[in-house]
Amino acid sequence: MIEIKTIEELPKAADFLMDEIKINRITAFYGEMGAGKTSLIKEICKKLDVTDQVNSPTFSIINEYHTKTGEIIYHFDFYRLKNEDELLDLGYEDYLFSGNICLIEWPEKIEDFLPPETLKIQILVKANGTRIIIK
Repeated sequence: MIEIKTIEELPKAADFLMDEIKINRITAFYGEMGAGKTSLIKEICKKLDVTDQVNSPTFSIINEYHTKTGEIIYHFDFYRLKNEDELLDLGYEDYLFSGNICLIEWPEKIEDFLPPETLKIQILVKANGTRIIIK
């Protein structure tokens, strides 16, 4: 668990998660709207040396990023996913089982499809705005 009080502390939160993200490869980020899932993923992508602009794939559902070393990172946002058929039509298995790092927002929508080794990160927002990040 790590507590961050300001957005300036996001690098510390990303550092806290990096080793496990690199090992597990698939990470699911849980948290309410506005909890900071995308902001944390942006910071993680910085740490991974992503060369592309990182932004939420809310409408496209998936973004593909490239690192300085040519590695591919997949960023999913399943908020607008209507049903499991849409997930299957995306060919989600090709992404999740590619061996590439996959960072997933709104994993609640696809919980039954996540591999058992998925790293699950919970972001809780306290009344004072502090974020608690639990892995």
